[in-house]
Amino acid sequence: MLLDQALDADSIINFVVNDQAIQRADDHPLASWVLTRDTTHMLAWALTGNAPASLPATGKVQRRGPSPSSPQLPRDELGAFFSQMRRVAELAHWSGDEAALLRRQALYLCSYDTSPDTAAWLAEIRRRPQRARAQGWSPDWADARSVATSLTRHGDNGALAAFVATGMGDEIGEAANLNYWAYWLGTDSFPKADDHFMVAAPAQSWDALALLRGLTDRLKPGIGAIDLNIHSVWALLALRRGLLAADPDLSRNLQARVTALLDSTGISAQARQELVSVHYGLRLST
Repeated sequence: MLLDQALDADSIINFVVNDQAIQRADDHPLASWVLTRDTTHMLAWALTGNAPASLPATGKVQRRGPSPSSPQLPRDELGAFFSQMRRVAELAHWSGDEAALLRRQALYLCSYDTSPDTAAWLAEIRRRPQRARAQGWSPDWADARSVATSLTRHGDNGALAAFVATGMGDEIGEAANLNYWAYWLGTDSFPKADDHFMVAAPAQSWDALALLRGLTDRLKPGIGAIDLNIHSVWALLALRRGLLAADPDLSRNLQARVTALLDSTGISAQARQELVSVHYGLRLST
């Protein structure tokens, strides 16, 4: 089921670990192909040892002698991977808009690095002058979104709260966010060569109900990017009014998750207000 994604992840890792001489941003495989969640999580499996949530559950396979529980890279190759990713991110940073996709994806993969200086390095990247305007979309919009979500992996939720407040303050930003979610979660499965699909595609070119199911699964207390997930559900329901009536089981699942989040801590004031709005809409739809 995930064989193609596993092969893609293996190809990327082999390129990064073994090709030390890349000097041009467009020579990199991450420069011309937008990763999906499944491929990214396959990469993360090798980088962190955490199995993808979409991986089918299987019984433990008995083997002779000790065997690894995941395809995690050896320590030296893991260090080489993250070192190369940082170098590539820096190279892409100075290569202009044409390398925006490479920079964004390299930065996101760097966030899986557990080295003590990773959070500070990502925060320093975020503080660099950006070409993007405060609201709406440009290649730097997607970059800022990825950096903000990456920092939540290291306990910094402030960058994401700031991005939700400014980066999705108009219809362009809201549509770009939902288009990206649709692609990331596999609702829109057509491969993308760059990030411009976020604003090139109509905001309703994907299955909204399938997207709501995918986003609902991500409404769990304790998830790092929970504020973005909450906002995305709120924005989708605002865009597609009447969607809740299409699947009563999904509505009940969403209601239970919204209630659990309202009873939890660790979400921003804006996210809480959006949850209250979704909760009210759910009550009206039943």
